[in-house]
Amino acid sequence: MNTSVKELEKVVVRFSGDSGDGMQLAGNMFTDVSAGLGCSVSTFPDYPAEIRAPQGSLSGVSGFQVSVGSGVHTPGDQCNVLIAMNPAALKQNIRFLAPGGVVIIDIDTFKADGLKKAMFRTEDAVRELGITAQVVEVPVTTMTKAALADTGMDLKSVLKCRNILALGLVCWLFDRPLDAVRHLLKNKFAKKPAVYDANCRVLEAGYNYGHNIHASVSTYRIETEDIRPGVYTDINGNTATAWGLIMASEKSGRPLFLGSYPITPATDILHELAKRKDLGVKAVQMEDEIAGVCSAIGASFAGNLAVTSTSGPGLALKSEGIGLAVIAELPLVIIDVQRGGPSTGLPTKTEQTDLMQALYGRNGESPVVVLAPASPADCFTMAFEACRIAIEHMTPVILLSDAFIGNGSSAWRVPDEDEYPVIHPRYVPENLRETWQPYLRDEKTLARYWAIPGTEGLAHRLGGLEKDSATGAISTDPVNHERMVRLRREKIERVALDIPRLEVLGDPDADTLLVGWGGTYGHLRSAAEELCREGQPVAFAQFRYINPLPADTREVFGRYRRVIVAELNTGQMADFLQARMPEIRIERINKIQGQPFMVQEVKDAVKRIISEAQNS
Repeated sequence: MNTSVKELEKVVVRFSGDSGDGMQLAGNMFTDVSAGLGCSVSTFPDYPAEIRAPQGSLSGVSGFQVSVGSGVHTPGDQCNVLIAMNPAALKQNIRFLAPGGVVIIDIDTFKADGLKKAMFRTEDAVRELGITAQVVEVPVTTMTKAALADTGMDLKSVLKCRNILALGLVCWLFDRPLDAVRHLLKNKFAKKPAVYDANCRVLEAGYNYGHNIHASVSTYRIETEDIRPGVYTDINGNTATAWGLIMASEKSGRPLFLGSYPITPATDILHELAKRKDLGVKAVQMEDEIAGVCSAIGASFAGNLAVTSTSGPGLALKSEGIGLAVIAELPLVIIDVQRGGPSTGLPTKTEQTDLMQALYGRNGESPVVVLAPASPADCFTMAFEACRIAIEHMTPVILLSDAFIGNGSSAWRVPDEDEYPVIHPRYVPENLRETWQPYLRDEKTLARYWAIPGTEGLAHRLGGLEKDSATGAISTDPVNHERMVRLRREKIERVALDIPRLEVLGDPDADTLLVGWGGTYGHLRSAAEELCREGQPVAFAQFRYINPLPADTREVFGRYRRVIVAELNTGQMADFLQARMPEIRIERINKIQGQPFMVQEVKDAVKRIISEAQNS
């Protein structure tokens, strides 16, 4: 065979098939192996909206896209290699194939019944779709059956191994070592040695098929990064969030409590923390969202690092409880992994539509700190930061993750213990114990002191009624109420003194600033970098600290002729920034399709805005 080798800085692979075909597992294993070889990675698991659509149907297609290589910030707009395990997967995903790419299909599924389920009109799916790319027809199902013919496994169990055969072929295409995949398989099937052996067989069968295939197929050599030495792993955002909370518990000396209720796409945080009893974590699945936040508030009063996790509908249900934590001035972390809405909306899809709810979705003057991680790996850092701010400033903190980074993954270096600071709970100082009252405050931060129940001499009660600013007793005095409202607001504003300045990347002489927040970071940064390389100077800034804003935000914005805010909603961050800085005109790029940005669509929108401004 005549096999050519293409050297690429980065490569994008998209696995697609039925929701039961194991595409997420195959994609994650390919990602893990690539991260272990020193590649940067970014993934996009694209789950179907239906829990279990009919097999072979268009609505049941599950996808997993991964970009690996050097300088990777996004899963890629288009893929170099598309693996389609059935006709429906091909039909739904061919639009993601880049020019010059390769399509690998399980030809065994392209029979009359499979084509009919995918609503093809003819028996030639490739021609009907107008595919001009190279299509490699692989008998995945037949080879899987042959490899396992003598194992005695039933047909259903055999067919579950098809994804690993496809993974073996992909490992050959990209020169990924099989030993690393075998290690992952052994960990997954440690208690099922027969299943492990079967998957190893089909893995090798797929890899060997790549050597023996008769068609001329290009293999790929992918660049690795010159990265900081250390232990690296592939990590998704929800797992990173859970680990960041554990680190904060260790650094604060306070036991970690999670009171939560399962909801897509945040449930994995509960699952991960439930495994960590060995680290003293208490993870409790409550009967509903309200019970989740109320149990966390009780745990916070008792001296725990208290957390509750949810998605948009659950954040709405928790709003009254969050207000109680605001007036009681208790440390509480609320994690919202955003999804498409309103109501049940698009549970498996991503959006950034909860920002206004996080900022203002409570009765009365009820300010909280709002943060947003920028990537799956950054979920670790920002979960830690949410805990640090909550404890040191005695306030609820809302962490706005989203489905894209919560389910997606990136390469993450396991940090050294001294890389993250000690968190200092604001305990009642010894010299103030005799005169202490529940709302006695630290003069610098305005945070009240945390009196752990059971501490001698610090008995007290908290509640939802307004308190006297001096004694902590219930007060209905109008002047006192206004004083307390202003104190709670000023306390949040002073957090700006304890967070980093706004980082700006890109051309220092640019007159256009592209701005985003949270999980859009990779796409917007890539767009800005590509625009600069194309001769269109653009600077870029991403907000991870939203309320309060970094102290230098107004000064940074004032350097640019135009500011463009791109976000996955109708313009909530743009509205927030415009209200804070009415003297600065803010342009907008918005997308609300349950899908992340494409780099190209951001570039096109920026060019259009600049062109319109220049021609006006």
